[in-house]
Amino acid sequence: DLPAGVNELVRVYVAQKRKISDGDKLAGRHGNKGVIGKILPQEDMPFMPDGTPVDIILNTHGVPRRMNIGQILETHLGWVAKAGWNIEGEPEWAANLPEGMRSAPRDSIVATPVFDGARENELQGLLGATLPNRDGDVMVDADGKSQLFDGRSGEPFPYPVTVGYMYILKLHHLVDDKIHARSTGPYS
Repeated sequence: DLPAGVNELVRVYVAQKRKISDGDKLAGRHGNKGVIGKILPQEDMPFMPDGTPVDIILNTHGVPRRMNIGQILETHLGWVAKAGWNIEGEPEWAANLPEGMRSAPRDSIVATPVFDGARENELQGLLGATLPNRDGDVMVDADGKSQLFDGRSGEPFPYPVTVGYMYILKLHHLVDDKIHARSTGPYS
């Protein structure tokens, strides 16, 4: 409804593209969220054995705190989706797959029910059967972890790290919109 005496109402929305900055909030699909602590140049980020740098480093406390494993499974299935897999390459493992999956046409999309989907041993088999890189090295073990190297020193990290593909969304909580000032003085 328009107010009295108004014939037309025009609303203008201004869209703005902003780069992420320290303090912006990011979230995944599984309730994992966090604030950007530091943005480093690409050459300082940890990298995989083939030289591929990591884009984002997430706090490891986010998995048990949110009590979901979906974010880990998303990274594992992201590797499978990106690298692809050859069902004839691992015949002893492929025998455990459902018959419909073995007879599916090449490059077909496969979906499983939400709570009755792929089992852990099937996911490990998929990870183990991912295609190797151009040097013939499989970048991720069957447990979904990879050896990373420090971007500054080049030294390997002491333990393998879970690395994968994950959908990350920038939330509307941007640090530029939250800046405020207060005069110095007593807290009350």
